[in-house]
Formats: sequence, structure tokens, C-alpha cells
Amino acid sequence: MVPSELLPRVCGTSPITLLLVCCLLPPGAQAQQFPLRLEVQNPVVPAGGSLLVNCSTDCPNPKLITLETSLFKEVVGNGLGWAAFQLSNVTSDSEVFCSGFCNNIQMKRSSNITVYRFPERVELLPLPRWQPVGENFTLRCQVAGGTPRDRLFVVLLRGEEELSRQPAPGEPAEVEVTVPVLAGRDDHLANFSCRTDLDLRPQGLRLFQNVSAPRQLRTFALPMTTPHLVVPRFLEVGTTSSVNCTLDGLFPASEVQVQLALGHQTLNSTVESHGNTITATATASVGQEGTQEVVCNMTLGSDSREARENLTIYSFQGPILNLSEPSAPEGTAVIVTCLAGPRVQVTLEGLPAAAPGQPAQFQLNATERDDRRIFFCNASLEMDGNILQRNSSVQLRVLYGPKIDQAKCPQRLTWKDKTIHVLQCQARGNPDPQLRCFQESSGVEVPIGIPFLVGLNYSGTYSCKAASSRGTHTLIVVMNVRAQNSRAVTIVLGVLVVLGVVTIVAALLCVFSVQKRSDIYRVNQGSTWLPLTSKQPEVVTSGEDPS
Repeated sequence: MVPSELLPRVCGTSPITLLLVCCLLPPGAQAQQFPLRLEVQNPVVPAGGSLLVNCSTDCPNPKLITLETSLFKEVVGNGLGWAAFQLSNVTSDSEVFCSGFCNNIQMKRSSNITVYRFPERVELLPLPRWQPVGENFTLRCQVAGGTPRDRLFVVLLRGEEELSRQPAPGEPAEVEVTVPVLAGRDDHLANFSCRTDLDLRPQGLRLFQNVSAPRQLRTFALPMTTPHLVVPRFLEVGTTSSVNCTLDGLFPASEVQVQLALGHQTLNSTVESHGNTITATATASVGQEGTQEVVCNMTLGSDSREARENLTIYSFQGPILNLSEPSAPEGTAVIVTCLAGPRVQVTLEGLPAAAPGQPAQFQLNATERDDRRIFFCNASLEMDGNILQRNSSVQLRVLYGPKIDQAKCPQRLTWKDKTIHVLQCQARGNPDPQLRCFQESSGVEVPIGIPFLVGLNYSGTYSCKAASSRGTHTLIVVMNVRAQNSRAVTIVLGVLVVLGVVTIVAALLCVFSVQKRSDIYRVNQGSTWLPLTSKQPEVVTSGEDPS
């Protein structure tokens, strides 16, 4: 039996030391009836741990009870029919043997000791930087160490969701566990990790877990279509134009990298996102002729789409329209010339130049009719089967003396007194002449083109003079102003004259009748009438009253 003084060492209850189950042999037992026992409280220990092993028998006279093991051992107690051993620094799974002799017959018993280790490393290998939606990618978890293997499991996770649980294969050396995963849009920015579960609950211990650092996945969707690139077909040197590039069906659109370039020049673009559509806009400016390529590149994740368009850069000089004398005196020879740059065909007033790049011109003698005449020149440039056109115009000013238009300035006017009239009179010339009309007799000026009240004193002859730096021109205008009732007065005077004559005749008849008896007609005193000549007395016929 194990002496009572050794019980604390052999049958201790320390949580660090594994306890032995101590049993007593009944006295007088026969060896062959009482086999050797090997007792270990917990045969599962952490790597580097220690434990107690008790070898005992019921044999009444046992001999040489010992423990055979490759592990470091120390006898911590013994007695009749038993021996206790302390095993320390247990680093690997082992098999231990208890042996002894009972009545010269060897007794033997073995037991396995299992060592457990936590994994030294649990790591989820890097994920793709970008993963296309709808394609599989592989989660790879590397596990180094960890025993016992039959109780070690590798779990692959998306967030807290278990995607796969597999037993750790092979030896404790580094192993890799993989699982394929179909990428979706919901996986964008999701965290993935792997975990090891060392399940020692069947051995009376607990579940030990080691988790790797999480890794974030970025998924994307990029359509197979090329971007829609809008570029002007032609662009003139020294000008600017907008370049537009659009692509639809992107996910996530906010992650798209857009680059617009003209030749070797990267354009400064503005990018706008509307749902799954990206639009990039830039301003292109060019400095020399030739053909350059506009490139739009949209990159998302590990893929990109590209569109290319050619831009023809041209130089279109002119048309330049010149007059040898922009302000020419009347009678001066004026040369009109139109020219443009190389390869440009000019047409002046419908007459084309001899060849592209050559000027077109003609000469004229400036007359009054050419004043304010506008000349037109058209320039045409052929670009890849397309005709580009521009126009230019210039106005000629002819300097000539003033002239009063007789058709617009009546020379004889008949107006009524106290009526309102306008003296319409116009003069032309370049520079514009000043026109004034004065009455020749009085020097009174009448307004031109302005309503005024006409009086009898306006009757007369007027001298209308147009004057400018180029000379003067005079036109005579006769104005006849009549009284409002001149015709009625004439009629009244005529009537009065007639009435007067009739009255005089009647008065004379009366005088003749009064002095009938006298041979001489006399004029009453005070009469202003001249004396009349005498007449012979008339013979009075019978029946007449001599009075």
C-alpha cells in the first residue's frame, strides 16, 4: 500500500500536477491473480508539461516495480506493491510501461501519453487585390503546428459565417487548407479569416481556438464593352474642345480610375458617377498641326477598358480681306485682296483664286455708288473629304462731295397760311453733309425735317445748301404761302363792286327824273360828280303827264 506520508505526493490535487489514482492491494493476494496496474490521472498534457504515473499491484511480495519510458522521470515515492514517478518536460506523444515481478513472474502494463500544442501560426493568405464578380477565388489558410491532429480542425470564415470546416491534415508541420468561393457584389469589402479549433473536450479539457488576422476582399464588375468616347473629328490649332468618355455597368463605380490623354499629354479630367455609370470630361487644346490619338482608359480592379479616337489638328488661317484704300476719294483706284493660309482656297466676290494658298483680288475705280459697298470673301479647306468654310467681309467708304437729291427736295411748294408742314429735303455725301435752308430776302432759316407752323412771311425763295469737307451744293426752293380765305374775299369784292355800280345808276335815274322840265341837267350842289353834257328837250306826246 502507499504509505500515508506519501499520499500528498502521489495522490496530490494540484491543478498543475496530474494526479495518480492510488489503490491498495489486499493482503495475501497471489501474483498471477493480481496483475500490474498503470494509472495516470490525465494522459493529455500540454507540450513541456509534467504528470505523475503510479505503478501498483496486489501481489503480496512484488519485486522490482519500475517505469520504462524515454521521458525524464523521477521516483517520487514507493512502497510494498507500488511506485510513483514524476514525468517532466513532456514534449511528444509517448508510451510508458510499468513492469515488476510477482513470484518470479514478470508483470507489465503500458499507457499512452498524448501531448497537445496550440498552432504556432494560423494565417489566411492574401486575397486577390480585386476579384471579378461571378468568378471563383480560393481562400488559403496556412496552419503551422498544433497537436493532436485528430482533434484539430481548420475553419474558414466570411465574417462570422463558416464557409468550411476541415480536419487539419498530415503532420504538425505547416499545412495549407483551401476552399473555393464564388465572388459576388455582397463580398465587396467583406472580411475573411481562418480559425483553428483544438477540441479537447472529450479528454476532459476544453475547446481551444486560434484565429488569423482578417483580410478584406474587394470585388468588381467591369463590362466587356469599350467606353463611349466622343471626340471632335477636327480641331484648329490654338483652339480648345471638350472630350467626353462614358462607360455603363460598373461596380463599384466610385472605384473606377479614369485617364484621358491626347497623344502623350494627360488631360485634366472631371469624373462624375451616376449609379453604375461613369462620365469623364476634359478640355483638349492643341498647338500644332497633325493627327493625334485621344485615349480613354477606365481601370477597375485588375482589369481595364480602353477606347481610342483620332483627332485631326489643322491650321485654318484667314480669310483675310483687305482694301488698298478703306476710305477712298471718289475716282481713286481701289484694290480688293483676299488671302488665307496654305491649302486654303479663297473666292472673292464669286471669283476663285488661281490655286489653294494663292490670293484672290480685283481693282475698281471708286464711285459714289461704291460707298458702303460690302465685299465678301469665302475660304474653303478640305480635310479628309470634308470641306471647312469661313467667310469674311469688309466695307468700302468712298469720299465724295455733298449732293442734294432733287427727287427728295421739291423746288416749288404751295402751302396755306397757319398750317403745319415739314420741309422734306435730303442731301447725301461722305462725310455726311450738313443741310440748311435760308430765305434769300430775309435770311430766315427754316427747319428741315421738323414740323413747323407756316406763316405768310414764309413766302419767298430759299437757298438750301449742303456742305461738308468735300465741298458744297446748293438748291433753290420757292415757297408760296396763301392766305386761308383769299378766294372768298375776291368774291365778296366782286359782289360789292357790282352792287355799287347798280346803286350809282339808280341814283342818276332819279336825278334825271326830277329835273326833266329843264333843258339843262344840273348837278346838285355839293355833288362830287362831274357835270354831264346838255340834251335837246323831248316832245311830250298826248296822254302823258308833263310832270
